[in-house]
Amino acid sequence: MATKQAPQAGDVVRTDVLVVGAGPAGLTAAAFLAEYGVDAITVTKYPSTAPTPRAHITNQRTVEVLRDLGIEDRVREIAMPADLMGTNVWATSFAGVELARMMTWGEGLDRRSEYAAASPCDMCNAPQNVLEPVILAAARERKADIRFNTELIDIKQDDEGVRATLRRRDDGTEYTVEARYVIGADGGNSTVARVLDFAMEGEAGIGSAFTVWIEADLTRFAKHRPGALFWVSPPGTNVLWSPWTTIVPHTEWMALFLMHDLLPADTSDEAVAEIVRAGIGDPDVEFKIKHIGQWQVNHVVAERYRKGRVFLAGDAAHRHPPSNGLGSNTSIQDSYNLAWKLALVLRGDAGEELLDSYHDERKPVGRQVIDRAIKSLAQLQPLSETIGLAYGQTPEQGWAIIDELFAPGEAGAARRAKLLDAVQLVNYQLNAHGVELGQRYTSTAVADDGTPFPEYTRDPELHYHPTTHPGAHLPHVRLQHGTEYVSTLDLVGHGRFTVLTGVDGAAWTEAAAAVSRETGLTIEARTIGMRAEYDDVLGEWTRIREFDDDGCLLVRPDRHVAWRSRNSVDDPVETLRGVLASVLGTPAGND
Repeated sequence: MATKQAPQAGDVVRTDVLVVGAGPAGLTAAAFLAEYGVDAITVTKYPSTAPTPRAHITNQRTVEVLRDLGIEDRVREIAMPADLMGTNVWATSFAGVELARMMTWGEGLDRRSEYAAASPCDMCNAPQNVLEPVILAAARERKADIRFNTELIDIKQDDEGVRATLRRRDDGTEYTVEARYVIGADGGNSTVARVLDFAMEGEAGIGSAFTVWIEADLTRFAKHRPGALFWVSPPGTNVLWSPWTTIVPHTEWMALFLMHDLLPADTSDEAVAEIVRAGIGDPDVEFKIKHIGQWQVNHVVAERYRKGRVFLAGDAAHRHPPSNGLGSNTSIQDSYNLAWKLALVLRGDAGEELLDSYHDERKPVGRQVIDRAIKSLAQLQPLSETIGLAYGQTPEQGWAIIDELFAPGEAGAARRAKLLDAVQLVNYQLNAHGVELGQRYTSTAVADDGTPFPEYTRDPELHYHPTTHPGAHLPHVRLQHGTEYVSTLDLVGHGRFTVLTGVDGAAWTEAAAAVSRETGLTIEARTIGMRAEYDDVLGEWTRIREFDDDGCLLVRPDRHVAWRSRNSVDDPVETLRGVLASVLGTPAGND
């Protein structure tokens, strides 16, 4: 899979998978395909990885994906850690009056243990311009063929494959790539989606915004209340609740401004400098504008994630505001879901129908994400209304409203009580643990065990509900192996299927070995229990596993549960063979 000799004009290059786009989704696909031994080429029209911060919130599930790739420590080195992410402030400016505060991303005392129990990985704030090079390096270490300055001009497909016309932007050379499959990970203006007529659901262009990357030392305003986001609304201006993302604590920021009739679409440095200065609130603070970018607010998801031999991933498939910080997370997780399926199909270990499960599993996630992002914007409105700042107010009017909010007396007390209630709604944007971790898949790549998913006992958007039901992500539990502590998640993944059983599950371990020998497919087996190979020293796995000591789980390469047997069966080999064939869509599963 080493980078091939530069194609000449008119050349035809053949590969198994062509990945178009090298953002979070495309680079993740390139890295995992290379990890799994798939011959693939990744192209992007851009000369480099993202030059600006863009996406930044990196949730636990995404860090788990990067852990599976072996680069979690590298990501930690370039990211703002979880303990600096949590304080979310609304203020008139950085130097001005603080209006409200809440703890976010699981850093509040009421949520910290919940986040810690759910994953071996902490969240982090990894801006796209520093995260992408880390994934790129991992892909290249695995000999992935990644070509920058290479633009997709045209793409066609038939039953036999996909034919893409590419152009090198530095010298204009055009050549053809013939691939068995294509992943369109080329962003919100996807050429793949447009040329191949992928239909979209929802509404595009429902608003406009621009972002400003700023250098400004705001340490004295932010260090005592560090967070990933700081919202400003200077009274008497037409900037209402601009979120400032921390890029480098506490000296680099990405400020977002919604565009509207009262905020003219003048994004020159001079015009923007005025609103940046107001957001800082201290005229003596020097700042530098590094970049200004404009973008549309969309509420769109692809009707189908698969069309023949072509798949959409990342922003090509789902486009939404940055609320909840789900954009790059969902994109990376799209590719994690798809890469192992392509690898197995290309090796002949799975049938074509396995690839249909990508749409069936990821489309509902995309729909949830775009709807959640729009709903989260609306749930800021009660907070805004309670504080009372609005477009068109004079500075005097704005400050009078703020003064009343914190004044003694019944009027101020009533407004403050409403403010505290309104802040709680924002949990659905900034503490939505269930949205981040709680994906439950239903598809042919999941073998039902005849039981329903367990009922939610708490709000499913705010809280993650671990379960081993087929289709759920394997729950994290801390185990002891020798003198080392490991997560259940570390026992699975790495491109292979894994059987997890209990202390009476030797028959399942033997069945995994037998079916692995028959099929040539690597199936690991691990025993978890009290004083077992992987020691459930605290009994947490025993309490959460939902099967007995003689039962088992079959876990997919993406750490989702493929199948569960609560107890032993008469013929474990035949049972496991049939279940695996059903999940993979191989002929034995259709007999």
